[in-house]
Amino acid sequence: MQPSLLQGFPSTARPAGPQLARHLPVARVLVESSLPHLDRLFDYGIPDTLDHAAMPGVRVKVKFNGQDLSGFLMERVAASDAGHTLVPLAKVVSPVSVLTPAVRELVASVAARYAGTVSDVLRVAVPPRVAKLEKEFVAEGPDAPAAPEQAEQRDATQVQTGAAPANLPGAWAAYHNGQAFLHHLAGGGSPRAVLNPLQGYGPAGWPRLLAEAVAAAYASGRGAVVVVPDYRDLDRLEEALHGLLPEDAVARLAADDGPTPRYRNFLRLLAGTARVAIGTRSAAFAPVRDLGLVACWDDGDDLHIEQRAPYAHAREVLLLRAEQEDAACLLAGHSRSTEAQRLVEAGWARAVEAGRPEVRRTVPRIVNTADSFEQERDPLARIARLPGAAWRAAKEGLERGPVLVQVARAGYAPSLACEMCREPARCGSCQGPLAVAGASGTSAMPQCRWCSTPAPDWHCVHCGGRRLRKGATGVIRTAEELGRAFPGKTVVTSSGDQVKAVVGPGKALVVATVGAEPVADGGYAAALLLDGDSLLRRETLRAGEDTVRRWFNAAALVRPAADGGLVVVTAADTAAVGALLRWDPAGYAERELSLRMELQLPPAVRIASVTGPRAAVEHYTGAVAAELASGGITLRAAGPAPVVLSGPPSPRRSAEDVRTLLFFPYGQAPAVTRVLRVTRAAVAAKRSSEPFQLRLDGIDVL
Repeated sequence: MQPSLLQGFPSTARPAGPQLARHLPVARVLVESSLPHLDRLFDYGIPDTLDHAAMPGVRVKVKFNGQDLSGFLMERVAASDAGHTLVPLAKVVSPVSVLTPAVRELVASVAARYAGTVSDVLRVAVPPRVAKLEKEFVAEGPDAPAAPEQAEQRDATQVQTGAAPANLPGAWAAYHNGQAFLHHLAGGGSPRAVLNPLQGYGPAGWPRLLAEAVAAAYASGRGAVVVVPDYRDLDRLEEALHGLLPEDAVARLAADDGPTPRYRNFLRLLAGTARVAIGTRSAAFAPVRDLGLVACWDDGDDLHIEQRAPYAHAREVLLLRAEQEDAACLLAGHSRSTEAQRLVEAGWARAVEAGRPEVRRTVPRIVNTADSFEQERDPLARIARLPGAAWRAAKEGLERGPVLVQVARAGYAPSLACEMCREPARCGSCQGPLAVAGASGTSAMPQCRWCSTPAPDWHCVHCGGRRLRKGATGVIRTAEELGRAFPGKTVVTSSGDQVKAVVGPGKALVVATVGAEPVADGGYAAALLLDGDSLLRRETLRAGEDTVRRWFNAAALVRPAADGGLVVVTAADTAAVGALLRWDPAGYAERELSLRMELQLPPAVRIASVTGPRAAVEHYTGAVAAELASGGITLRAAGPAPVVLSGPPSPRRSAEDVRTLLFFPYGQAPAVTRVLRVTRAAVAAKRSSEPFQLRLDGIDVL
């Protein structure tokens, strides 16, 4: 980023300013703004009165174009090439340097990779300020503790808690390369691994595996960052870590905890009193000192994607950080994403897997109701939502413990269709899909899923019919039907806003949507994976990969086959089902990646999507193509094509928007992303077109 002249402040009209600092009197400030053309450093003078507080990384207030704007002081230099008298800093908001040099470098790298602005990335990396906590932080003195005494005390605590290097392998002993990975990590090395745990519960579950990896890094005197998808995973990981490490060594960063606890833990990491950061996606930027390990659990979960520009994925942030800080990296999940498989095949990471004898000993028995054997026993199994094999598995499983039922959709009847012509039922106001939220009362009336408008007098615009039928069955309807099929049994639901983290060992039917499955104490006796064909038929490139991930996550919660554990999957006999039957997530990821490479689709290549009004999209993509062509680079483009809305239209999402996809190889990615970023800033500065969205590596655009 290059320094720039400030507009509107002629030096001849400006009165004499305050006395500037004698040493490094020029501050380079990043103004907090999402405008692409302001994504650069601006030079300001540092008054002598602010010399002590104006350190790199602090929050500041500056005058910009007649307004008071917030920003971050990125660096101090001896002189400016602006060519005019500099405007002095208006204020140092806080003397706490919330941006460490490592995080500043990481933020710049993430913005460059995703062709976004540094200000947008900083909004994610640095939590909102809590002034009271900062006053306490400054009063205590962040640099007061002496490092040698702390290190001795920490080593002593590790021995007491059983986290010393000699005791590290634990649950990792069941995996090939597992012990080698931990010993390398505990010895101060930086290994990189992709791990596929077999169990999701109990003392050998994934929280224990990740906790032991963190303990190995901690034993070497280094810190760690672990990112998980949601608060349920975070609670389980925190509990496992507290069993191995001192409680004050772990800091939890999650927006759901509220601004005060989040910022307090952020300051603890900044001071070095906590060495391990765990949390959801924004925790990838945690200011951990002496970073030794970055880890990500279930990197295929779309919750790892930031919902605000530049839409960075936590996995990619951690990979960048591992490279920049020479830290170890661990990607773990019951299944394996194609992105993780690409790292393994490229030799960047090593696979850590269990041998087949251990797999057979640990995982449940898998049955597919669509195979030839089950079809002979039950000819209607292919069309029944609950085939005979699934019903028997539930009945027998309830004699031994809880039974998990995984369904694809929330609600009661999440989609409705005309009974006569089978056309989807649409709202008369906004053309959104109609649904039924409940089974009785006013909630049984069809209403729009987009605008919530009731439709008591609905009629089909195609055939004039007035009767509706369920196009799909949701979790509430499924629980209702199972309650009637198994009278006297407890039925528990987990979906939407009522997601349960754990259930007891009692004999109950647990009906959950995909991704909302609670963990059963001691594991489930059986699991029914319903609506498999619906999941596989979704119109997305990653339908199979995502379905396999959800199946493995549910099946890992079931007891081993030796203890009667059984999983019944109701889906056509496909490669995805075969991977579950063989318990071979790596094989499926390898097959899927080879197909993507053959077709030159992500993650074999990178992708940029440009979405917005047709004129704006064509203007921007044309400018990008021309600039790249001058450098000898030609992009493969698809579009512009109309965007199919998955929700109601909004000021930022119009039914007339189009999308163009740009594909480019990894070798050309630095040059392409630089041109994408620079051209976007130029277009924004000239205001030559309407606003549009630029997004890189979005998993939902194909």
